[in-house]
Amino acid sequence: MSVKIAALDHLVLTVTDLARSAAFYEAALGMRHETFTGTDGTKRHALLFGGQKINLHQAGVEFAPHARRPTVGSADLCFLLEGRMNLTVAALEALGVSIEDGPIWRTGARGPINSIYIRDPDGNLIELSEPL
Repeated sequence: MSVKIAALDHLVLTVTDLARSAAFYEAALGMRHETFTGTDGTKRHALLFGGQKINLHQAGVEFAPHARRPTVGSADLCFLLEGRMNLTVAALEALGVSIEDGPIWRTGARGPINSIYIRDPDGNLIELSEPL
């Protein structure tokens, strides 16, 4: 018998500046920044969206346990949009967020998607996709 995964609960991004990263994800992607107290009593930061979250770790002071080599700017993430691509593009342009590539057709976990690519303040590649 093998292990079966039901869903992704959270992932961790290592960032250079917690406040700058939280502000970007809130303003550009509509995520909600939340601080909470970890089980060890330390203040932690998370970005919430849908039923998931991204925990933010400050580079150089990551919480244990952590990845063997936590690295700023090494993530490549794809998020599914709630709205239409044209509205997303317009909102990002109004915020001054550069679109690096797209719209372009890709294949997502559940089928075809229409995607654009942007970068967060640490250079992580963020794919924003409209399911078709």
